[in-house]
Amino acid sequence: MIVNSMVYRPGRAGEVVNVDDISEVIKEPDAFIWLGLWQPEPEFMYKVQEEFCLHELAVEDALNAHQRPKIEQYGDSLFIVVKTAHQEGDIVAFGETHLFIGKNFLITVRHGASDSYSPVRERASQRPGMLAYGPGFPLYCLLDFIVDHYAEMTISLSVKISDLEEAMFRSEFDREAVQNVYTMRRHLLSLQNAAAPVEEICTQLIRLHEDIIPKPLRVYIRDVQDHARHVVNDAEDMREMLTSAMHVNLALVTVQQNEVVKKLAGWGAILVVPTVIFSMYGMNFDHMPELHTRYGYPAVAGLTGIACVALWARLRRSGWL
Repeated sequence: MIVNSMVYRPGRAGEVVNVDDISEVIKEPDAFIWLGLWQPEPEFMYKVQEEFCLHELAVEDALNAHQRPKIEQYGDSLFIVVKTAHQEGDIVAFGETHLFIGKNFLITVRHGASDSYSPVRERASQRPGMLAYGPGFPLYCLLDFIVDHYAEMTISLSVKISDLEEAMFRSEFDREAVQNVYTMRRHLLSLQNAAAPVEEICTQLIRLHEDIIPKPLRVYIRDVQDHARHVVNDAEDMREMLTSAMHVNLALVTVQQNEVVKKLAGWGAILVVPTVIFSMYGMNFDHMPELHTRYGYPAVAGLTGIACVALWARLRRSGWL
């Protein structure tokens, strides 16, 4: 359950701290603790609640892995929920990260599909000057890491969308291609719904909570907000492109069907001529038409053939056949 538990002090590298010692370390005025958890058990989470004096409602939400992205304030600490995206083959899987942040601590609780945050810790550790601002800087690093994964997903999906568009610009109806387009639109909608709340979260962090996000860090949070907005816009644009591709495919299929109907109607018109003529005389005849006319039948058959050929030529020039 414990991925990492570190304490950061000014001018010193991060040091591992035992969970039982957190209550003592957290009293140091210039130190802050970064505790990383993965799907913790309720008993352990209640212990963390006691060590950091977390609100019971926030802890209850953190134990439930089906929360909407949000930011809430409980006393002097914030509770943030963000969606995480992870590529699993051709499927985009989504998980959640719950963040508790106060003046001297940052707790990350991961649920479901999510990449490790070890690169984020390494990135933050390489900038001790920024760590001096407290847990606000690793919070920025985490949000930036999550939003960058959103952007990677949009790039990956855009390549697949190009292939889907080629499959859709055909006059034949392809059920599998339509199903793939629907699945892709669903992935893009989920990605858009994950990235859009990050904009609002960043807005609140920029405008409020100066004790956690000091002014020097706000420009970094604004950068995350800008990246999240790009993801939302890109996902919306790609969904519109897929919708247009589906409409074009349906239009091409309809045109193709109309061409087939025109050809059938043309041949039907040609067959009407002999049908009408032959139905006038029936099947029982002797040198017909006009009764006992020796060359009547060949003449009528010839005229019928000429009429059919003339009608065929006229429909051919008209583009129906």
